[in-house]
Amino acid sequence: MKAKVHVSLKAGVLDPQGKAVGDALVRLGFDEVGAVRCGKTIELELADGLSKADAEKRVKDMCEKLLANVVVERYSIEIV
Repeated sequence: MKAKVHVSLKAGVLDPQGKAVGDALVRLGFDEVGAVRCGKTIELELADGLSKADAEKRVKDMCEKLLANVVVERYSIEIV
């Protein structure tokens, strides 16, 4: 079983990386691009034998303790 964790900054938190990417895209001629926000995806290979519910619970615990800074970031979990 695999899990994908999508982490992004919460609304209202400045995103200097997103600003730099957005500015670069406009300089490259992609004028249709407005605001850009950057995030990250973490892919986890989970041990066999976990139910989907248990896997989601364990991954949520991982996010709360290490994978996301819950003060400024939000995350979503996808179990595949």
